[in-house]
Amino acid sequence: MIKAFGIVWSVHPLFVIVMLLSVAAGRFAELLTLFALVFVHELGHVVAARAFGWTIREVKLLPFGGVAEVEEAGGMPSREEAIVALAGPLQNVWMGLLAWGLGQTGVWDAGWTQDLISANAMIVLFNLLPIHPLDGGKLLQCLLGLMMAYHRALSWTVGISIVLSLMLGLAACAYQLWPGGHIQLNLLTIAVFLLATNMTQRRHLPFLFIRFLVNRDRYAQRRIARGANASPIIVHPEEAVHSVLRLLLRDKVHLIYVTSLRGELLGVLPEYELLHGFFTSPNPNRVIGELIV
Repeated sequence: MIKAFGIVWSVHPLFVIVMLLSVAAGRFAELLTLFALVFVHELGHVVAARAFGWTIREVKLLPFGGVAEVEEAGGMPSREEAIVALAGPLQNVWMGLLAWGLGQTGVWDAGWTQDLISANAMIVLFNLLPIHPLDGGKLLQCLLGLMMAYHRALSWTVGISIVLSLMLGLAACAYQLWPGGHIQLNLLTIAVFLLATNMTQRRHLPFLFIRFLVNRDRYAQRRIARGANASPIIVHPEEAVHSVLRLLLRDKVHLIYVTSLRGELLGVLPEYELLHGFFTSPNPNRVIGELIV
């Protein structure tokens, strides 16, 4: 674990296992190449995130990329998160093209060139799988966030990731059904890691949503300063505040219209008052009608 550029850089235990297996198999050169490709991949994420002013606390390197812990998790716009997610695979694209160009000019031999192209292509394709915490999983959450409330998008992303992780594990085991085939232990190990990660993510959903709400007001004010239009949410006064907060869209600023069962307007609340009422009340089931003055 080292600290550079104000970020803690560490190697995930899964990567350590891959390193030990590579050393035991006498493939040290391939190990160094993989580490370099993964590091540049993750550096692409870091540079893009820093360009948007994000605060990155730690980066954990994995065999297929990395996981970055950011201060603004859940609060940044979907457009920014999508760009940051794509910045990693784009590094492997240019590295693959560079390897191809150097191979065409004869700087590298054909075998080494093909290995580099294949490694970069594999990292790109694997990372774009719609499974959290892969880049494809982040893009999936951004896409879902455009169509539904953040809480629901978060839940759907975790659910889809669990299903696809299971399918990836089954695919790794299915190789032994082919003549001369055997279980793909590397793929199975990664599938188990992704499954365990998303099972943990599912247990942490309440905490992740609270973190989104904590960051919400700061970034909502930025959107208001840019002249963003408010999106209405219509509820009844007996609705619990925490239930209404689950209706918030990630990239929208909301006004909460509280109406009676007959449709009479009882009051209008900006979302920051809803957040304030939620965090300052000792009653977790406080109803929104109590916030109307």
